[in-house]
Amino acid sequence: MITENITEKILITGCVGFIGSHVTEYFLKNNYIVYGIDNINDYYDINIKLNNLNILKQYTNFTFSKDDICTTNAIEYFKPDKIIHLASIAGVRYSIENPQLYCQVNINGFIHILEEAVRHKVKHIVYASSSSVYGINKKIPFSENDPILTCNSPYACSKMAMELYAKTYHQLYNISNIGLRFFTVYGPRGRPDMAPYKFLNAIMNEKKFDKYGDGSSSRDYTYIDDIVNGIVSATKNKNDIQCEVYNLGNSKSISLNEFISTCEEVCGKTAYYNQLDSQLGDVPHTYADITKAKKDLDYEPKMDLKNGLKKTYEFIIKRKERLKRIFSNTQKNRAVSKEIPIISVLVDNRVN
Repeated sequence: MITENITEKILITGCVGFIGSHVTEYFLKNNYIVYGIDNINDYYDINIKLNNLNILKQYTNFTFSKDDICTTNAIEYFKPDKIIHLASIAGVRYSIENPQLYCQVNINGFIHILEEAVRHKVKHIVYASSSSVYGINKKIPFSENDPILTCNSPYACSKMAMELYAKTYHQLYNISNIGLRFFTVYGPRGRPDMAPYKFLNAIMNEKKFDKYGDGSSSRDYTYIDDIVNGIVSATKNKNDIQCEVYNLGNSKSISLNEFISTCEEVCGKTAYYNQLDSQLGDVPHTYADITKAKKDLDYEPKMDLKNGLKKTYEFIIKRKERLKRIFSNTQKNRAVSKEIPIISVLVDNRVN
């Protein structure tokens, strides 16, 4: 891999999450100076995030701070040239149970980042929005020009609010920013609460998972490497875009039934599931029109679903084998030293 000779400084929020860790690793490999912050919340198993952090800490051009986007002074301290803002509370269903949390973190946290960026004259911000903003939009594929009138969860509303604040701060202070609407991102190191990981893991272990609806709902599944390429392009901003929003998807909508069938092919096993009604906050379809991203960001997704799921499955297998070895070694060591706290072992477990 040919690396770039760069001295540009980038601040990345949410740097040890799924997308954040991949994006951060890209810029570290390419010699950017990266300052990462993350509050390592327990929305899902923090050991996954700590493993990601261990990967990033191998790079000498990386500095990490456990920090909260609502109060951080990292921008004042680090004085970055650009900011990639990926930190947010995720999850459609969790947002229905905790709507105020999404206002406090996603909206207020972003406002704090914008305020600090203006105060310290940051050149450019790239921030994570979501395909969820389209809600129950009936026109497909979803285009950035579609009116946003049918958000279907507090999570979606918080992302739409972030886009409005980004536009307002550009108008008021001439700060350039690019919002990226991600469409169902999956791949190695993926979040365990999302369908690709949940389904593959359950099928592999011959356990049941919950299937919501009749299977006709569909999603535009986008592999992590394609998303990273889109974020990198938006950050470099060669076309000097001042304030725009872009879809980053695969531009192919796959039904839930077809997705489950593909997971079965990848695992070589039959799926077993509990058939349940659709959940509150669900949307019937997501499908990205990526014409604008192709034109302005040279965005061109390359990974098809089956091969992307194969790579995800291989990662899950490797992690399972590694954890099995760790558990076996821990059991042996306990015979000598009584008990080793399992979390201390997991923190040192680096998954590549």
